[in-house]
Amino acid sequence: MSGAHTVRWTLADFAALTPYDLYDVLQLRSEVFVVEQACAFQDLDGADAQALHLLGHLGGQLAGYARCFGPGVKYREASVGRIVTRSRVRSTGLGHDLVERAVAAVAERWGLQAIRIGAQARLKDFYQRHGFTDAGVPYVEDGIDHLEMLWQPAQSPAASTRASADNRRQE
Repeated sequence: MSGAHTVRWTLADFAALTPYDLYDVLQLRSEVFVVEQACAFQDLDGADAQALHLLGHLGGQLAGYARCFGPGVKYREASVGRIVTRSRVRSTGLGHDLVERAVAAVAERWGLQAIRIGAQARLKDFYQRHGFTDAGVPYVEDGIDHLEMLWQPAQSPAASTRASADNRRQE
């Protein structure tokens, strides 16, 4: 997304979120995960305080959000979760930018490493476009089919392109 509709991205630890930021995050998560997806679930899982929060504001409104964790919090690997975009910005590229920035945020904070996510199964192709692969662990959570997906630095499209270029230079 570019031009007059530039997204303002911020990263914040839980303690650095303002009350307004926190309200916006919880409102967006509730709007999408509870209301839009008609799924009553306990969103406040006690993990937000351990997360690095990625917020994308567009036109003064929170348009995209993800929370990032170091290894050993949600999974053995680092992880990203609660990946969400407001319905009006879907199909604009913001979701792809959100995932790329979340992967980069994990690498910046905890070093380049594997990232595991619990993805809604219907979004498998979306995450595969970002280098995530099906880890073969399907499950149902709150009545929605999910699967674990794993991102490895060597499997990412950008890393694969760099590796191919490096291999050509060495030949």
